[in-house]
Amino acid sequence: MLRCHIPLIPSLRSLPGRTHAPIGRRYLSSPTPPRKAKVLSRRTLVTSGALTALAIGGATIYADASDATDSKPAEPNPAPLSALVRSYVVYSMCSIPALVDWAPSILSTLMAVPGVSVLTEAFIRATFFEQFVGADTAQGTVPLLEQLRAENKGALFAYSVEVNEKEAAGSSSATSTSTLQPAHKRFVQEMIHSIDVAADFEDRYAHGRVEGRRTWVAVKLTALLPHAQSLINLSLHLTRTRPAPASPVAFPGTPQSSDLAILHQPSPTRDTPSILTSDDIAALKDLNDDLVKICTRAQERGVKIIIDAEHSWYQPAIDAFGHALMERFNKLPSKHTTPRLLAWFSPSPPAPGSGNVQPLVYVTYQAYLRRTPAHLALSFAAAKAGNYALGVKLVRGAYHPHETSAHALAATSSSLSISPDPHPPVWPTKPETDACYNACAALLLSAIESDVPAIKSNPSTTTTHDTPSLGVLFGTHNRDSCDLILDGLVQRRLAVRSSTDGTLRIPEEVAERVAFGQLYGMSDSLTNYIAGKTRSSSPCVIKYVPYGALVEVMPYLSRRAIENKSVLGNGGAARERKEAGAEMWRRVFG
Repeated sequence: MLRCHIPLIPSLRSLPGRTHAPIGRRYLSSPTPPRKAKVLSRRTLVTSGALTALAIGGATIYADASDATDSKPAEPNPAPLSALVRSYVVYSMCSIPALVDWAPSILSTLMAVPGVSVLTEAFIRATFFEQFVGADTAQGTVPLLEQLRAENKGALFAYSVEVNEKEAAGSSSATSTSTLQPAHKRFVQEMIHSIDVAADFEDRYAHGRVEGRRTWVAVKLTALLPHAQSLINLSLHLTRTRPAPASPVAFPGTPQSSDLAILHQPSPTRDTPSILTSDDIAALKDLNDDLVKICTRAQERGVKIIIDAEHSWYQPAIDAFGHALMERFNKLPSKHTTPRLLAWFSPSPPAPGSGNVQPLVYVTYQAYLRRTPAHLALSFAAAKAGNYALGVKLVRGAYHPHETSAHALAATSSSLSISPDPHPPVWPTKPETDACYNACAALLLSAIESDVPAIKSNPSTTTTHDTPSLGVLFGTHNRDSCDLILDGLVQRRLAVRSSTDGTLRIPEEVAERVAFGQLYGMSDSLTNYIAGKTRSSSPCVIKYVPYGALVEVMPYLSRRAIENKSVLGNGGAARERKEAGAEMWRRVFG
C-alpha cells in the first residue's frame, strides 16, 4: 500500500588535468544480463586476460557502444580496457557488504602504518579515486567537463572534502601559525574558485546566453564551519521553537521565515535557548556571510548552486539557510513583493535582473524522509507567497541505515538523533521510498506543466524566454523512475516523442526547468540511455563530479561507499561488475 500521501495544493495551477576514460563508457552495458553460469566460470579468465593486455602496454581496445532499449543511443568513444578492469575491481569490492561497512576503519588503520600508507594511497588512487573522483583540482576536471559535454552531458561540481575539527579549531600543528586560514575558510574559497572554473567553461559554449548552462556547483554546509555541531544545535533549537504549520509535517519539519532570526538579535537574552552558545551564533553568522559570498559569485557568473542534503539532525538548519538563500537569490520580477528574508543577508540586495540564471539556488528534497510530500507542498506555497523561484533537487536519500540506527538509539547519549517523533524520520522500506519519489516527481512535473502554459498548448512553439519559477534536478539511479519522468513529459505535452526513433524532443523552456543526474562513476549505462533518448538545446543529464586531492577526499570515498549501499544494493554493484566483466571478455576473446 502506498503510504506516501501528497497533500493537495490548490494554488499549484497558478504558479508563475588527467586522462579520463570516456565518460559513461568505462564499461558498456546491455539490457540483457550476462548468462550467470558463463560469467561465474569466466571471472578469473576475464580478469587475467585483461591484466595481461594491460601489462603488454595498456593499449586501448575499442568497441561499439549500444543500448538495445534505445533505438538511437548516444555514440561516445568506448572505454579503454584499463577502465573496464578498474570498474570490475571496484564493483567486485563494492559487492561485499561487510567490506563496505568496514572500509573506513580499514583505511584508517592502513593509513596509520608507515610504508603501508604509501601502498594504500596508490591502490586507492588507481581504483576508487579514478572511478568516483573527477580530478585533484577544479582546473584538472576541465578535460572531463569537455568529454562530458561532447557526450551531451553536463556536470555538477562538488569539492568533496570534510572539515577536520582539530584543524578547523586551530588546535593542530597544521593551523598553529597565524598565516594559514582555518580549513573551512579555505573550503569556502575553493568553492568560489570552482564557480569561476565552471563559469569559464560554460562561457565557451553559452556565447553570452544564460540559458543552457549545465555546469553547476554543489555546496555541503557541514564543510563550511568550524564545528558541524553548531548546525546540530541550530537544528535542535528550530525543532523546539519553530511554530507548527497548519498541516502536520514529520521531522525534520519545514522551514519558516523566522528560522534565522536568532542570528540577528542584537545580543543574547534570557529567552535565547541555552542549546545555542555564543560560539555557535558567531559560527552560524559567519556561515551565513560565506553562503552569500558563494551565491553572489554564482549569480555574477551564471552558475547554479545546489545545496546538498545531509543527515536529519543537520537538516532543519540546512533547510533554513537553503530556503532563505532561495528567497534572496531566486527572486522573481515583481512590482510589489518585498522579500521577508533579505534583511538577514544585507540591507540593500541587488535587484534581480532579467538576465540572471533562475532558479539560481536549489535545495535537496530526500524522498526517503516521511515529511517530504508535505514539505514539498509547503515549499511551493512559500515560494509563491515570497515571489521566488523554487529550485528542487529530488533524490531518494543516502543515509537510511544511519537514520534508522540513530533513531533506535534515540534514548541513549550515543545517538545523534534529535527527532521528537516516535517513528523514524525515514520510510521503513525501499518500496515506500520509491513510491514517494515517483509521487513527488509526478507533482513536480505537473508544476512544470503549469509554469510553461505555452508549451502545453503547442509543443512546437518558439521560445519565449519566460523566467522559470521552478527548476528540478531529478537525481536518481533508478531506471523505472527515469522512464516514468520521461513518459510524464510526453503525457503533459512538455516533450514530443519521435515516431521514427522514439527520442524525445524537449523545448528550451522545458529544458531550462528539468534535468536528470547520476553520480560520476556509477550507473553510466542509465546516463547514456537518457543522453541518447533526449534531444534538447542543452544537456538533459548531468554527472555529479566530486574533486579534491587524494588525502582530502579519502573521507569522502570511504563515506561514499557506505552511503551508496542504497544505490548499489539489490544487486546494483554485482550488475555493474558483470557488465564490465562481460565487456572485457568480449574485447579480449571476441
